[in-house]
Amino acid sequence: MTEKRRQAYRRGRLAESLCVWMLKLKGYRILVHGYKEKTGEIDIIANRGKLLAFIEVKARQNYQDAAEAISITQQKRIIRSAQAFVMKNPSFVDHDLRFDAMLVLPWRLPHHIKDAWRPDF
Repeated sequence: MTEKRRQAYRRGRLAESLCVWMLKLKGYRILVHGYKEKTGEIDIIANRGKLLAFIEVKARQNYQDAAEAISITQQKRIIRSAQAFVMKNPSFVDHDLRFDAMLVLPWRLPHHIKDAWRPDF
């Protein structure tokens, strides 16, 4: 791994940790940070009441770049991974599923976009 990739990885993990902290302050319970599945990865899985949120974190220099970094292909991978998570954790079958994004810019609090995209099913 090059030094540039290593720094980007560290920035991404720091951004995710900041988002975890903010979500906890908002009353979410963090279930998994860095969920990995054969179909893909989900940065944060959190719940609050009967809501199960699958959250993608993007750290960039501006909001537009951060938002555009979540491609349709990536959204589909996250959806497949979310389905796998629910199948492995049947206690969440009756929860409402939501796909959120959290955009992190330098020296700013994360911007939480609730219901950033919806699955086709």
